Amino acid sequence: MPGKRSRRKSPGRQGRACARTTRAGLSFSVSHMERLLREGRYAKRLSSSAPVFLAATIEYLTARVLELAGDEAQIVGRRCITPELVAMAVHNNALLSAFFGTITISQVAPTQK
Repeated sequence: MPGKRSRRKSPGRQGRACARTTRAGLSFSVSHMERLLREGRYAKRLSSSAPVFLAATIEYLTARVLELAGDEAQIVGRRCITPELVAMAVHNNALLSAFFGTITISQVAPTQK
């Protein structure tokens, strides 16, 4: 019939629901970010891409800080990342130092059992 299109499902999905976090390829939960944005009441309306962008941004910053802290741990000769190493990594990076300028990183590490 002219003008009528058939809607075929993609072969990978098979009709199953796919979480937004999985669809975006992230580790940080998009739903959790959306809940935090809604509860914070930062705006009257919230786009569907805002929590995805926030989760991706926080995931990137976390990965970057942990990568630099791991490099600092190797330089110092330690196997574990401590809050001191995280503070050193942030302080030694110009961009992160400016971004986290007013942040205090606690030096108290939880005790291990």
